[in-house]
Amino acid sequence: MAEPRVPGGRGEVLELPCGEDKPVYDLDMGLREFECDCGETHAVVVDVHPLSRFVPESLADVLRGAIETSSGAAFSMTHLMGVVLEEFPEQVVAADVSDDGEVGYAMVWVTDFDSRRLHAVVVELVVELMEHAISHADDESAISNFEEQMHEFDVDEFVAAYRRDREFASEHDSPA
Repeated sequence: MAEPRVPGGRGEVLELPCGEDKPVYDLDMGLREFECDCGETHAVVVDVHPLSRFVPESLADVLRGAIETSSGAAFSMTHLMGVVLEEFPEQVVAADVSDDGEVGYAMVWVTDFDSRRLHAVVVELVVELMEHAISHADDESAISNFEEQMHEFDVDEFVAAYRRDREFASEHDSPA
């Protein structure tokens, strides 16, 4: 949980799920994960990261067009990480740093798992969202077609191929 700070005081510190502390200023927009003093690697996501960090842009477009948010804003990384936080409340911490114009983002999330595991979690949750949406369709053939495709879909293979294609090899890589 983020500790209170004086606005502009460069003092925002996240208490990570592992119990360690991490200054928000150590978490720049290009960082995807970091080695923690606890010995583990933690994934980092900020609100300005595109959904295409985890899924192809064509699917991100579908998500933005199909999912209505309570705010009326387009489905974004903030909404996606809200789903992750809801599913893993003990393994994700978030901080609203929107008052701080120096960090370059408004929200930051750090997970107890590394960026590859987070990627798999996100894909699994997107598949669940899609399954829920298709279950409301009136077209039985669309439902059965989707279910058949999902039986053949391997999350780990998708993540490996997508990361290879996007070349997320190090913590400082970014989308092409």
